[in-house]
Amino acid sequence: MSTLLGVWSPGARQVAVVWSAVTAEPDAERTGDVTLSPMTAEADGWWSCTLPHAGDGVPIDYAFSIDGGDPRPDPRSPWQPRGVHAPSRTFDPAAYPWGDGDWRGTRGGRGVTGGVVYELHVGTFTPEGTFDAALAHLDHLVALGIDLVEVMPVSAFDGPWGWGYDGVHPYAVHHAYGGPAAFQRFVDACHERGLGVGLDVVYNHLGPTGNYLAEFGPYFTDAHHTPWGPAVNLDAPGSHEVRRWIIDNAARWLRDFHVDALRLDAVHELRDDSERHILAELSDEIATLATELGRPLDLIAESDLNDPVMVTPTTEGGLGMTAQWDDDIHHALHVALTGETEGYYADFAGGTEAWPEGGSLSVLAKTLTDAFLHDGRVSTFRGRPWGAKVDPEARSGHQFFAYLQTHDQVGNRATGDRISDSVSPGQQAVGAALYLLSPFTPMVFMGEEWRASTPFAFFTSFSDEALADAVRHGRRAEFAAHGWAEDDVPDPQDRSTRDASVLRWAEAVTPGHVEMMHFYVALMKVRRTEPDVASGDLRATSVQVDEDARWIIMSRGNVHVIANLAGRSQVVPFSGEVAKVLASWGRAPIIRGEGVRLDGHDVVVVRTF
Repeated sequence: MSTLLGVWSPGARQVAVVWSAVTAEPDAERTGDVTLSPMTAEADGWWSCTLPHAGDGVPIDYAFSIDGGDPRPDPRSPWQPRGVHAPSRTFDPAAYPWGDGDWRGTRGGRGVTGGVVYELHVGTFTPEGTFDAALAHLDHLVALGIDLVEVMPVSAFDGPWGWGYDGVHPYAVHHAYGGPAAFQRFVDACHERGLGVGLDVVYNHLGPTGNYLAEFGPYFTDAHHTPWGPAVNLDAPGSHEVRRWIIDNAARWLRDFHVDALRLDAVHELRDDSERHILAELSDEIATLATELGRPLDLIAESDLNDPVMVTPTTEGGLGMTAQWDDDIHHALHVALTGETEGYYADFAGGTEAWPEGGSLSVLAKTLTDAFLHDGRVSTFRGRPWGAKVDPEARSGHQFFAYLQTHDQVGNRATGDRISDSVSPGQQAVGAALYLLSPFTPMVFMGEEWRASTPFAFFTSFSDEALADAVRHGRRAEFAAHGWAEDDVPDPQDRSTRDASVLRWAEAVTPGHVEMMHFYVALMKVRRTEPDVASGDLRATSVQVDEDARWIIMSRGNVHVIANLAGRSQVVPFSGEVAKVLASWGRAPIIRGEGVRLDGHDVVVVRTF
C-alpha cells in the first residue's frame, strides 16, 4: 500500500512534497523523519508523487514546495491539525463505519424544502465548541421539530474560534471543532435521529491569513473584484481547474461525509462571465451525484439578487438551486416588529416611493405572499430597481427560506444582540407564527426557540497581530459612524466576546424561556400536521392587515394566524367559524361572532370548518 499525492501548479518548473509519517503515542503524536520527494509533471499542470507505505492507518503530514519555495499546505488539504500554516495531514474518509443506511426511510427523515431548518454554529453551540459536544443536544432538536441542521462553515481558519467565513482550507474540517472524523460522527448521529445535515460552504473568497493558493496557480483574477479583493477565478485562463476545485469540494462533502445539502455563501459574489455559470454546472453535477448515490442532494443559495432564476431548473435556463435564502421576509418581519428603519430596513418601513401604499404591515403582507418586496420595484437603499417577480405557477414557496434571525442578521449588529432584546415575548411569538407557518421553508437560528439571552457577536482569533488590530479597529470604526461608542462594540479578538456568545442551555427549561420553546414546538407541530400549512403553494396564502389597528391575519387554506401587534387588547375582525385552536401564545383567546379578542402582542392559530 502507498499514498498517492497530487497537486495542480501549472506554472511550476519543479514541485516536491515534504512529508513525514505520524504515529500516536500514549499522550501525544510523534512525527517521523522529514523526507523530501520530487514530484512528476503530469498533464494540464498537475504534479504527482507516490509515497512509500507508512503502515496501516498511519497518517502522513505533508506540504508542497514550489520551485524550491517554502513548503505550503495542500490546496485540497483534508485536515490541518496544527493550524492553517502548518503541513496538511492525510485522512481516509472511507474508514468511518457509517450506520445511517436508508435513514430517511427508517427514521422518517424529510427533505430540505418545506421542512424546518436549524442554523447552528458549532463553536458556540456548546461551551466546548466541538461536534462531539454538540451530540448531547441533538435530541433537543428532534423534540423541537427540526428536520435539517444547517451547520455554519467548518473549513479550517486561523485561530481556534471564529464564524468560519474566513476559512482558507475548504476541504479541511476545522481542527478545534474535532476535525474530519468528528464531523462524520456528527452527521451519522443526526441521521440516526432522522435529522438531515446541511453545510454552509464559502466559494466566493478565502480568509486573509493562511491563503497560499496564489502560489500554486491562478486561483484568483483581477478581472473581477469582490468586497474581499480579487475574485475567485471562474472565467479567466486556468479557471477550468479552479471550477473543478469548487465542484469536487461540494461533491466531497455530499459523498464522503454524507451531508444532505450545501448552503452556498453569497453566490452573487461568484463573478462568472463564462458561457455556463459555475452554479449551473455545479447543479447539474450534483444532480448526477444524487442519482449515483441514490439519495436527494440539495443546494441552497444565499443571494442578494432577488431573482427567481436562482431556483429555476437548468433545463429551463436557470441556475438550478433547490432553494435560496430570502432576506426580504426577514427585513419585513424585523421592521414590523421593532420599528427599526435604518440602512436597508428603510425600504421596508412603508410610505416611500418604493411602497406608496405605506405601512410596514402592508410590506410584510407582500413578502408573505410574493416572496420578495423588491421584485422589479425601486430599492431606495440601492438607488435603483431591484429583483424580479416570482411566478407562483412555476415556483413553490418552499424554494425560499424564511427566518426571524440568522447569524448575519444578529452577528452583524454592533453587539450581536438578538431580536428578543428589542421586542416583547409576544412580539417574537407573532413573528415566529408568521414565518414558521408561512408557505416558505422556515429556518430557526440556534437559541431563538427559547428566547436565548446570549448574543451572537462577531468574533475572530487571528494569530497575526497586525491583522487582528485591523479587524478590531475596522469594526469599531464602522459602528462609530452610526453613533456607537468604541467601548460599546465588543472586541472581536477578545475571547470573552466568543464566550459570551455560547448558548446557555439551562435557560431552555427556566421560566421566561421555556414558554417560548413550548410555543415553537406547537407551531412546528401545526406545520407538520396541517396539510394547508405544509403546502408551498403561494397562491393559497392570503394576508389581511390593518395598519392603524396593528393587526394581521395570514390565511393558509383553513388555517389562520391571527395576530395583534398593538400593545393593547383588541378584537381582531374575523368571520370564519373556528373549529379548533391549534396554538396560542397568551391567554386563551375570546372568539365571538365579530372576531377574536387578543391581548396586546398576542397571536393565535386556528383552523376553520
